[in-house]
Amino acid sequence: MELKKGKKFLLVLLVAGSVLVISMTFYFYQVFLSPNALIDQGESYLLKIPTGADYPAVVNSLYEEKVINDALSFGFVAKVLGYQEAVKPGLYKVEPKMNNLDLVRLLRSGNQVPVQVTFNTIRTQEELAEKITARLEVPKEQVLALLQDKAYIRKFGFEEETILSMFIPNTYELWWNTSAEGLIDRMHTEYQNFWTEERKQKAESLGLSQQEVSTLASIVQAESQKIDERARIAGVYLNRLRMGMALQADPTLVFAVGDFSLRRILNSHKAIDSPYNTYKYTGLPPGPINLPDMNSLDAVLNAERHEFLYFCAKEDFSGYHSFAVNYAEHLQNANRYQRALNAANIY
Repeated sequence: MELKKGKKFLLVLLVAGSVLVISMTFYFYQVFLSPNALIDQGESYLLKIPTGADYPAVVNSLYEEKVINDALSFGFVAKVLGYQEAVKPGLYKVEPKMNNLDLVRLLRSGNQVPVQVTFNTIRTQEELAEKITARLEVPKEQVLALLQDKAYIRKFGFEEETILSMFIPNTYELWWNTSAEGLIDRMHTEYQNFWTEERKQKAESLGLSQQEVSTLASIVQAESQKIDERARIAGVYLNRLRMGMALQADPTLVFAVGDFSLRRILNSHKAIDSPYNTYKYTGLPPGPINLPDMNSLDAVLNAERHEFLYFCAKEDFSGYHSFAVNYAEHLQNANRYQRALNAANIY
């Protein structure tokens, strides 16, 4: 009897153990491998983990934004994989129906998705700081502070008036949590990449430094949105520089006034005492009046060789210009344009 009872007890124990193992296996499967992220969603979610965020902040964000259904099971897997002590900031792409194991591994790996940063049509440091940080974690104030830190920007070979030259308008891939210093370092690298030996030699042949090329290119860009005539306009300004003539570039006066809505330059504007007044002072202004794009920079480096010294907007408002080799011819072009302005009530 005692032997039969022992066998029966052993059998019950084995059955109970098997049930327990099966239950635990099923539980671990559920916790680790069952979908827990974006269960009812058909699109991925970009999760932002700010710099300095701790594990509770990550879990709260995941749960409050309804990225995960079960915070408890996520926490269990995070604990097992050591994620609670290894939170990494950044931007992470969470896929629909992702399980806890894959999600924790993703966040623990630091494998971010890049952010595309595009900037152009920039005139001031304030505009640049705002636009370049629009899709990044870093506050615009931090970037602006560095742009205005004379000791800092001199490390890159720039002054406050010329620092905009270092930023080449384009679309760049960056990490969302890139720091202000990291952002400027990256832009300096892109600047160096743009200035190939061939471009440096072209600048030298024109008698211009890289920063002077940027300054002239900014004026050329402001003068015309027509890419196919920028090289001709650049040629006009280069001719004037060689002869010691004032550039008399209206966009530099607009910059000096600080009113970018101006559509017509008056004699009162030409009397402004500013180093950016190229009617009053010969040579190039202290720095660029906007961020010249690659087309404008290359237009200067590959400027047309001609004898034109003047140009004026065409009276048809097409955006193109009439060019002249002497002042008398230019005056005729200018009078036609002035009459067109008056007729259109543009003052």
